[in-house]
Amino acid sequence: MRQFLSSNDYLEVQTPILAASAGGAVARSFETAATEFPDKALSLRIAPELWLKRFVIGGFDRVFEIGPSFRNEEGLDLNHNPEFTTCEFYRAYIDLEDLIKITEDMLGGLADHVSSITFKQQQLTAKASLPMKGPFRRIDFIPGLEAALSQQLPNLLSPDVEVKIREILIARFIPLPSSSSLPQMLDRLSAVFLEPQCKNPTFIINHPECLSPLSKSFVHSTTGQRVAARAELFVDSQEIANMYEEENSPFEQRRKFLEQSSYKPGLNEPDIDESYLDALEWGLPPTGGWGCGIDRLCMLMSGAKRIGDVLSFGTLRNVVAQRKGYS
Repeated sequence: MRQFLSSNDYLEVQTPILAASAGGAVARSFETAATEFPDKALSLRIAPELWLKRFVIGGFDRVFEIGPSFRNEEGLDLNHNPEFTTCEFYRAYIDLEDLIKITEDMLGGLADHVSSITFKQQQLTAKASLPMKGPFRRIDFIPGLEAALSQQLPNLLSPDVEVKIREILIARFIPLPSSSSLPQMLDRLSAVFLEPQCKNPTFIINHPECLSPLSKSFVHSTTGQRVAARAELFVDSQEIANMYEEENSPFEQRRKFLEQSSYKPGLNEPDIDESYLDALEWGLPPTGGWGCGIDRLCMLMSGAKRIGDVLSFGTLRNVVAQRKGYS
């Protein structure tokens, strides 16, 4: 992956892991403190996105970073660990179709390379039965969900939309997510009705705007709903990569930050990264952004069934157990 990006003139960079704001995704962060700033809460990053886009604003048209991120979510399972490795790249003057084509070319070439590796006369072809050559299948989020539900979704901007989406979940005996916010309920519907359709490589595209606060958005030509210029790649029903046309209007981005904050219970004031909005005012060109979980990609290419099998010391549970003196 690093070779693919470097050979296409992307500059590899490093961005802060510890900062005043986790930024860049909808997730709970790990918080800590520094002796230099005893009264200031610091966060481990949940994504390098906002820092990388600052590079593009500064004139670096193609940048990428491979490094750790941290999300303090509930529980560990076969596919999630609080500490994980990602690759993210950002490139000016490309759109969603370009990002999809880059993804197909990158993963197709990566699959061919892995399949050619021989170790002790055994080829690593656990997923050889999955076609990794593009073009990959696509599912349009809202039309696909409506087809699976056999009913039309309500206007996602209406005041009572959360009540109506909750009724859809309850009527189908689907457990409600912890906060029952609109983004979480829509994500739950996708997990139940769309993602299982993605055995072979499949892009889910045009997510509802509320699911993608850092993406450009538009009115869907068929449904009339506001959707994001976003695609999410699934293979074997597991999320592998995310890509967006990045929001570059500071005014629209502020509106989306405010909306995102409204879905977070317990906030006394809106969670807005003012420094990033200030940077946007200098001018972010039309930009495509892309992110991939390296650990899950290793699972896919090796055939591993648990994320701990591709981590040198296992998941956080294994690491903590070693500290206690047992495994």
